[in-house]
Amino acid sequence: MTEKIVVLDFGGQYKQLIARRVRENHVYCEIHPYTTSLETLKEMNPKGIILTGGPDSVYAEDSLTCDPGLFSLGIPVLGICYGSQLMAYELGGKVETAPVSEYGHTELHADFTDGILKGWKDVSTVWMSHTDYISEAPEGFRVAAHTEVCPIAAMENPEKKLYAVQFHPEVVHTEEGKKLFKTFIFDICGCAGDWKMDSFAETTIRELREKIGNGRVLCALSGGVDSSVCAVLLSKAVGKQLTCVFVDHGLLRKDEGDQVEAVFGPEGPYELNFIRVNAQQYFYDKLKGVTDPEQKRKIIGAEFINVFEKEAKKIGHVDYLAQGTIYPDVVESGIGKGAVIKSHHNVGGLPDHVDFKEIVEPLRSLFKDEVRQVGLELGIPRSLVYRQPFPGPGLGIRIVGEVTEEKVKIVQEADAIYREELEKAGVDMGKGQFFAALSNMRSVGVMGDGRTYDYAVVLRGVITSDFMTAEAAEIPWAVLQTCMNRIINEVKGVNRVMYDLTSKPPGTIELE
Repeated sequence: MTEKIVVLDFGGQYKQLIARRVRENHVYCEIHPYTTSLETLKEMNPKGIILTGGPDSVYAEDSLTCDPGLFSLGIPVLGICYGSQLMAYELGGKVETAPVSEYGHTELHADFTDGILKGWKDVSTVWMSHTDYISEAPEGFRVAAHTEVCPIAAMENPEKKLYAVQFHPEVVHTEEGKKLFKTFIFDICGCAGDWKMDSFAETTIRELREKIGNGRVLCALSGGVDSSVCAVLLSKAVGKQLTCVFVDHGLLRKDEGDQVEAVFGPEGPYELNFIRVNAQQYFYDKLKGVTDPEQKRKIIGAEFINVFEKEAKKIGHVDYLAQGTIYPDVVESGIGKGAVIKSHHNVGGLPDHVDFKEIVEPLRSLFKDEVRQVGLELGIPRSLVYRQPFPGPGLGIRIVGEVTEEKVKIVQEADAIYREELEKAGVDMGKGQFFAALSNMRSVGVMGDGRTYDYAVVLRGVITSDFMTAEAAEIPWAVLQTCMNRIINEVKGVNRVMYDLTSKPPGTIELE
């Protein structure tokens, strides 16, 4: 049985990073809502439990809380930020509004380095983000660290396997953060760290084969990394019982429809049935006049389902609908009371009218880099595995405002030029995501002695390992200048090019 650590979400913005830090140590980790019952937790049989941060105050009337019995299960618990305050509060400690709030880089002084802070320097930098603080530790706890204004920046009760830190060890700004996770995972929880991607692929193929049996599967194939890995997993599990439907919704990158067909069509190497649906005009009509990004996502997602349903009826009875949903999709769409960052068209189950028995999402528990590892383990060509990520709603969310056929062509051409020039310059696009988008801004320009009033293209390039956080890529100025010149000269309707420097957070990777 795979060993597991459970993260209970109290609305913290860094919950995804906590799970990533655990998985980096080859231990499987899942995020569940703070409302998860003790009975359910016991059934999960986790090696450890981590409580996330959150925006609440533990003494507020409607604060998020948990069953105090959690702290007497005998399972190691690590509370982070709000999670640390909740642990203190529930166990008889004191939590108050801090006289001075701490945000950002803070100097931490370690009082004990033989517990949760094993191997830490006496003084190191951590990342703080809190208004309340623990002013008095519960009985049986010792203070393991403090800062200039926070008397209990870390506390622990090794006998009861309870640990708490006020700072955020999961973010890169905390100097010794990775050490803390290693200590908790291996020394305290006793994990072996033997969870690997090759075992995931093998196990998943076996489970899919057992689950599907003789059933027929309809897979939503976009040609992107996630849906491609999903399709190959299913192909290896059930072969020709799988039908992959590729919907060309007219919102793909330049020439992408033909490229997808070349890989997965009849001439490709995979054992599956392939159907291409050319539905460009259908989607343009559905999106006419729609400007709200959430509404666009919902329309594209709903129409995807409708198209699949029609195709399913054409090919006969289908038992399962398969999708390449991955963990960031699930997390960003909201877990428990966590914030909904953006809805994902492939999260949330099927509408009532869809004639499938069940939805199958074999990658639902994986982050993007883990999906790529699975792809390589499956023997999928590296060029496809490391293909630039592309969202399910496609260019629909890379065009700010209403989507039209004219705007789609502008983005397709600009994006093709951008990626071509990056490749020529040797920019490593495998470390993140690079694309062109179209703003809804039109501005005055001068071209050939004439006045123009055209669109502004936005170039985006981010470096990331997990797509949960990202930093803007430092693309050489000369390369950006070349991209700008080519796009303005070669793409009709554009007279301005901008580069987006925003990190994630506070922004998202996509423009909408």
